[in-house]
Amino acid sequence: MKKLRRVTEPEVISEFLKNEFYQEEFQHDRDQFERLVLDPDLTNQKENAIRRALLFRRRGHMWRELPADTQWWQVQLEYEDLARVRVFPRAHWRRIADGSFQLSDIVRRIRSERFNGKTRLFISKIQALSYRLRVHQDHSSILLIGVDEISPVTILEGNHRLTAALLASPSVLQTRFSVLCGFSGHMRESCWYETNLANLWRYARNRIKNLQDREADLTPLVRGYAVEENYASGVAARKAITESK
Repeated sequence: MKKLRRVTEPEVISEFLKNEFYQEEFQHDRDQFERLVLDPDLTNQKENAIRRALLFRRRGHMWRELPADTQWWQVQLEYEDLARVRVFPRAHWRRIADGSFQLSDIVRRIRSERFNGKTRLFISKIQALSYRLRVHQDHSSILLIGVDEISPVTILEGNHRLTAALLASPSVLQTRFSVLCGFSGHMRESCWYETNLANLWRYARNRIKNLQDREADLTPLVRGYAVEENYASGVAARKAITESK
């Protein structure tokens, strides 16, 4: 695994939110925030705060379980890294995995096993995505987490895309996405990286503590942002009028 550049937390949150913004929870936010999400200005702290609050509506419980000292890097996955990539064990992935959540084992079972019911429908969607990735570029970001560059890494966001890409070929996986990886010496204390009783207990406590999630409250942020946007629009309009004279 080759580190390419350091990435700021606002950039990672922005990429995470782009991948989530199609979800139903954001249906009533798209008119107001679509530009801010799809064309982010990472130098604007107010916009960064709004994107963080939007993401926390859906994924705050996930983000809080990452160690505070997590450092994010854009990385290049090498062929030998693929054996260290793990799918996070949830939902249909448990039925596919048969005990091993290594991405390469998941792909091998999809190729060789016959599944029924909802799992079969789930796999057919992965196969359709795999075909699309064979013939089209994808500029979205994948999020991984790990202790360091030589330890196993877990997919935090992008299970479907990485599985579909490896199902196509290792080269497709290595060339289709921007891969962002969060590293921390404390990552084993996160239930998303290591599922054990202590980590799950900490996660449950945090979920209860944040049932009313203030970090997901957009109200004070939007009020200030609306004033700034209106002012910027007014300045632009006056400039256009002046230049037209």
